[in-house]
Amino acid sequence: MRKVVSGLFVSLDGVVQSPNEWQFAFDEEMGAALAGTLETADTILLGGVTFGEWAGYWPTVTSGEDAGFAKWINESPKYVVSSTLDTVEDWANSTLVKGDLVTAVNGLKAGEGKDITVAGSPTLVRSLLDLDLLDELVLLIHPVVAGEGRRKLFADDAPMKRLELVSAQPTGSGVIIATYRPVR
Repeated sequence: MRKVVSGLFVSLDGVVQSPNEWQFAFDEEMGAALAGTLETADTILLGGVTFGEWAGYWPTVTSGEDAGFAKWINESPKYVVSSTLDTVEDWANSTLVKGDLVTAVNGLKAGEGKDITVAGSPTLVRSLLDLDLLDELVLLIHPVVAGEGRRKLFADDAPMKRLELVSAQPTGSGVIIATYRPVR
């Protein structure tokens, strides 16, 4: 059975919104962790907001340091979970998930292939965790308080969910790469 894995940049105060505004360092260990995703996953889940932001950018990247990731994400099958989008045809290999999320994700998990990664999409990550569909949550915890009204990964009124720490690795820039699995 395939796993659904999410990797997110997060600040000490739980902010996941706009990491480009508060992520001050990107080191080799972080790069290796993210490169691991490219090796272990071949399918991508996206929320509607992330899809909207990325569909206009990644297909245009053909060179430079992001070209390898662009090639991978552009060629990989993408499943977009959105209640507001009517179509996702403007980005190759994209399918709009219709109907029940549990049925759709369990169908993907039962299929052939490598892991399924959730790209960005913190709202989708919360839903997957709430529905017991997320198998692993990798947080790249940055030593910064982002604040300023930015959206956090979990709302103050989120239901309690127990996770177990699988691994934790500090990086040279002070980021901690923490991998958690839901306690089932």
